[in-house]
Amino acid sequence: MQILSKIAIFYKKIDRFSHLLVGMPSYDKYVEYMQKFHPNETPQTQREFFKEALEKKYGAGSSKCC
Repeated sequence: MQILSKIAIFYKKIDRFSHLLVGMPSYDKYVEYMQKFHPNETPQTQREFFKEALEKKYGAGSSKCC
């Protein structure tokens, strides 16, 4: 059991690092923030969170090609 928890922790760290590497925010950090500062609000789902992050980064519905 101990090895599985170490693997889970390692995976979480790699996941956070990879998101930072490509400029994506951390969903885990967002959930922690929401629980701390907005406990009465329901946080977005992970899918909603990353969809919004991509729209902010690349523009919703806009084409930047050519």
